[in-house]
Amino acid sequence: MKILTVAIPCYNSESYMEKCIKSLLPAGEDIEILIVDDGSTKDRTAQVADRYEEKYPGIVRAIHQENGGHGEAVNTGIRNATGVYFKVIDSDDWADTKALKNIVETLKNLEADNTPVDMMLANFIYDKVGVKRKKVMHFRHVFPKDQIFEWSAMGHMKETQYILMHNIFYRREVLLESGMVLPKHTFYVDNIFAFQPFPNVKKLYYMDVNFYHYYIGREDQSVNEQIMISRIDQQIKVNKIMIDIVAKQDFTGLDKKVKKYMLMYLDKIMTVTSSLLLVSGTQENLRKKKEIWQYLKETDRSLYLHMRTSFLGISMNLPGRLGRKISVRGYKLAQKLMGFN
Repeated sequence: MKILTVAIPCYNSESYMEKCIKSLLPAGEDIEILIVDDGSTKDRTAQVADRYEEKYPGIVRAIHQENGGHGEAVNTGIRNATGVYFKVIDSDDWADTKALKNIVETLKNLEADNTPVDMMLANFIYDKVGVKRKKVMHFRHVFPKDQIFEWSAMGHMKETQYILMHNIFYRREVLLESGMVLPKHTFYVDNIFAFQPFPNVKKLYYMDVNFYHYYIGREDQSVNEQIMISRIDQQIKVNKIMIDIVAKQDFTGLDKKVKKYMLMYLDKIMTVTSSLLLVSGTQENLRKKKEIWQYLKETDRSLYLHMRTSFLGISMNLPGRLGRKISVRGYKLAQKLMGFN
């Protein structure tokens, strides 16, 4: 059995997917690479996937499906994975090969010692075009390094820190136990991926290595601000799913820091959704902003009160036109400091 499955969702990715694939190949027979062609029709993505499968049998598998969106490509990866652990890398991103080898070796040692973990975390780099000093998302003062730990060991997580799909290597059994099925034809589902399974995660491991290069710079990229505004209904859909996940989750018996982190992250997603709607400034989107907060209130009033009275909740709901301007200005400042979008 492979120690790690890496799924690469691809949609018309011919021009950049090979960089991603090549960054993974040096891990050799220890991993399997699933290239999930999500119904590409505008280029030779399918042929590239087939060529790598033919050239690297036993390591690369090409999977072709009707277009179902990023989430369905991830679902397909999970369903077809045979590795003990599961990782997603988007086709326009890539891995640091040295870090990958270190992580794979560590996962193998954990299995050999019969001390498996539910989630491995590593660092990722905001590889933003035109920026000389790339920001690294790390957890050096949050989690213990190079050892197995539980949520109770988590230190203070800053507002500027968060766990994303880029950081995560899940034990595949954890994903299956969580019952997570990402929605089809929906962007921004990576937020669900780095959220819903967390109550099923008991044992963690953090390696302070810069593994994932998160590319930011394509005009058609889903995280481009104007693209996000044009797809705001999908952001709202993901936001509502995350509200439902927390509202339905029974946290009894779980470490209190699991709930603390999930509430903190939901707070950030509510802020992103609200900020984009405010930046747009249209009457329709201002109405949608009220609606998402009303949805939260109707779904779980105590959760609403928690979010509404947080610093971010207050900053996103300042009254009047001046309040909206202040909220947008705060979002733009955070955008500049963090380097996202």
